This record gives sequence, C-alpha cells and structure tokens, in this order.
Amino acid sequence: MTEAVTLVDGELSKQLAVSDRGLQYGDGLFTTLAVRAGEPLLWPRHRARLDWACARLMISAPDWLQLAAEVRQLAAHQERAVIKIILTRGQGQRGYRPAAGVGCRRIISRYPWPQWPAANWYQGIRVRACDVRLAAQPRLAGIKHLNRLEQVLARAEWRDPAIAEGLLFDAQGRPVSGTMTNLWLLKDGLLLTPLIVDCGILGVLRGRILELAHSQGIACQSAVLTTDDLLAAEEVFFSNALIGIWPAAEVCGRQLPRKRPVSSSLLTLLMQQQAINPPPEGNDERNV
Repeated sequence: MTEAVTLVDGELSKQLAVSDRGLQYGDGLFTTLAVRAGEPLLWPRHRARLDWACARLMISAPDWLQLAAEVRQLAAHQERAVIKIILTRGQGQRGYRPAAGVGCRRIISRYPWPQWPAANWYQGIRVRACDVRLAAQPRLAGIKHLNRLEQVLARAEWRDPAIAEGLLFDAQGRPVSGTMTNLWLLKDGLLLTPLIVDCGILGVLRGRILELAHSQGIACQSAVLTTDDLLAAEEVFFSNALIGIWPAAEVCGRQLPRKRPVSSSLLTLLMQQQAINPPPEGNDERNV
C-alpha cells in the first residue's frame, strides 16, 4: 500500500501555518496527477497549467526545477499513486490585500491509488443532475483554484454508491462538467466538450483528448452546450487525469447505448500512449 506523505516547501510535514492564505482565503491553486511505474504522467501539461494559473492569480511562480524534483521524489518507486500539488500565496497578515513580494508555498502530497470499480470503465457509470449551479466568474474560469465549495456541496447531494458522478450546470442551466471531471458528448458524429468561458476547469486530460481526437480525424470542438444536446447525444463520457475516461451508461435517468466507439477508441489510445493508468481488468462490454 502506498504511504500517504506530504512535503511542505520541500520538508516532510503534516502541518501548515494557520496564517497561510490558502487556508485563510482559498488563495491558491492545485493540480492532481497520476503516477505510473515511478513516472508522473502528463507532467509537462500539469506544469504548464500551474504556470498559467499562477499568472492569472498573480501568485509568484515556484522554482519549476525544484517543484519537479519534489514531485519525482514522491513518485519514485511507486507503481501507482496519486500526487496532489497545492500552490498558495504563502503566509500573510490578516486582510484580503496580498502583501508585496510574497513567495509561493509548495504543498505536495502522495496518496494511494483509488480503488474504483472496473465497471466504471467497462459497463459505464450512472450520472445524476446536481442542484448546485456553477457561478459565473470569467477571471477564474479554467483555473483549478482552491475554492471548491461548489463541488463539495454538489458531491454532498447523494450517497448512493451506484452513482459515480454528478453533472453540474451553470446559472443558465447549461451543462458544464462533472463534479470532478470534464464532460464530453458525441452528437451527429461531432465530439463536443463545453466551452470554458464563465466557469469550469480546463482539465489537463481535456486538452490531450482534444489533440488526440484531431490527430485521429475525429471531428471535435469546444462549444456552449444545452440540455437538448445532452439528450440527443449518442455517447456521453467524462474525463480527468486520474480516471482517464468513464463512459456514461445513464445520465439524468436517460439510458445511453452500450456501443461507444469514440470513447472506447480514445481510451485505448490514451492507454497505448501511457498517458493514463490502465483501468483494472473487467468484462469489456464497451463495443457490445
């Protein structure tokens, strides 16, 4: 079993100053990556998104070589593991105004690999509609910032273990994402994912899937989606850097076809390119 361990600014620790702005105000950002055979998967993409988000939030960027070394330190000798990187604006005085010249605090944690059911990949998942609506804030759209209260409240809406994910909508009732995933749907042969403008996350694997689809001749684009698009979709699936791709068997009470050629093909390609950890062995009915 992989041991849970945390580095705070490079030192083994389970403590954080109460004056840290990440704790006080959610003043920071994070990313979560998969480890396979000692390698942090999709690291250049995670690093690029962290860099972009630091600039958007006006947080001093960390020393990237140092951060990479710490990530590799925790990834070493791990067959499968999860690494979460949190960057905060560091300690500060009381009040919202950031102090000038404050550096970046690095919190890097390693966790055991989650034991998700094999059925999530092979039979597909059940997805419910969440009551919580995502607020519009273009300045924060796309960023994995530390304020996850919308996702926390949405995930608290159900306890049924048979439901693997919840679908989040914006204030206008347009589908945006899952609670922990990016949303995809295939409609009339076109692969669509919500356009991230007012809310939502620019997932690391989302970008890789868009590139992969283009390279395979799959017509795809980011677009503003509606519930009608969702109801007319031939395939619906969800993605993130840990799960890879989970196809949906049921979304908001609607049963979807068991034949899922596009999501199945993309999942296979991601595994072949070692961009994700392979799913556990199961009864593969994706193309039945």
